[in-house]
Amino acid sequence: MNQTRRRAKIGAEPDGTSPWAGRRRRPRDHELKRDAVIRAAARAFNERGYHHTSLDHIAADLGVTKPTVYYYVANKEQLLFECFLAGLTPIRQALGDAERRGGTARDRLNEVIRGYAAAIASEYGWCMVRAHDQDLGPEMRHQINALKSEIDQGIRRLLRAGMDDGSIGSCDPKITAFALAGALNWIAHWYRADQALSATEVADAFVGFFEHGLRPRARATPPGRSERNT
Repeated sequence: MNQTRRRAKIGAEPDGTSPWAGRRRRPRDHELKRDAVIRAAARAFNERGYHHTSLDHIAADLGVTKPTVYYYVANKEQLLFECFLAGLTPIRQALGDAERRGGTARDRLNEVIRGYAAAIASEYGWCMVRAHDQDLGPEMRHQINALKSEIDQGIRRLLRAGMDDGSIGSCDPKITAFALAGALNWIAHWYRADQALSATEVADAFVGFFEHGLRPRARATPPGRSERNT
């Protein structure tokens, strides 16, 4: 992909136009541009690594000037922090929806797993998993760790609720939550958006695995044979 096409892709809105195209101000203009800057940073960190990415790189990817980037964020550290937030937000939303929704805790946990997997497979997954918290200052790191703990505790609550309603077998909520998060977080190490599977398909595959585990499936009876003859 040449640089011009890459800039258009990174800075583009859903209709394919850049948020900086034209001079007419539109509703949500500032928000759209700020989101584009954060999204471009996430992709740049993924491609180059956090320490090898500068605000000059991000500005060039967007086709704007460096002062334009500074208009939306204070520095590169804040960009990493915003990438963390952008990735964690849909997982928190999935947990909130699950706690308000009816049905078994197992079904609700599956929806959280699906949302979690999709978030990790998004452009923000690398920042959430592979970028080190140590790259953030103490205050930002504390906020991110608090949000991660909130997600962990939410998963544990669903596991305990599932044991209570009989939809989940007996397990240690702490170890099981760690196992689920560990498996889901590892998606960021191998998933690439240009692979055959979409983020949604990856999420569905993980739900299927956690739902059925490694249990052997009953073989279908071959056509023309009755079960009495098997």
